[in-house]
Amino acid sequence: MAKVILITGGSRSGKSAYAQKLAERLPGPRAYVATCPIVDAEMQERVKKHQQERGGQQWDTIEETTALRGVLNDADKYQVMLVDCLTLWVSNLMYEAEQQGCRLAEEEIECLCRDILAACRDRSGTVILVTNEVGMGIVPENEVARRFRDLAGRCNQDMAAGADEVILIACGLPLHLKGVE
Repeated sequence: MAKVILITGGSRSGKSAYAQKLAERLPGPRAYVATCPIVDAEMQERVKKHQQERGGQQWDTIEETTALRGVLNDADKYQVMLVDCLTLWVSNLMYEAEQQGCRLAEEEIECLCRDILAACRDRSGTVILVTNEVGMGIVPENEVARRFRDLAGRCNQDMAAGADEVILIACGLPLHLKGVE
């Protein structure tokens, strides 16, 4: 059973850098699972920068916007998997559902989170999941943004409940909420 570490925090808090450093301290082949779709030139530059930061550190990159359980199930050769990030995954799932004329419900997110955690239990090594805390500010002014906040919050709660460790990053500093370092 893989050790599951959830790293959360606000936007630009240092979550991804912390997760990468943590992963690079662990032995074995590493995979970076990128959930971000590249939709414009600015995003392409961000992705390029992240790839350069991982360069030379024995990382393979797997791009997957929605099917995280499949990636976790099919990537047996990796001892360390870093999924960055669950918040974009939720956004991608919302978009996919809307394209099919559906609405993603919290119960579906709960089920998908259970599936991911089950996939983690079926593998060895360590899985590091990065997410954003999006519900600490004002209530969003529109229905779609409020639904996204609710779905991301449900995802974070479910993943934190199933994780071995939960670390909150604020100002680049880790606060261990669950488990030990």
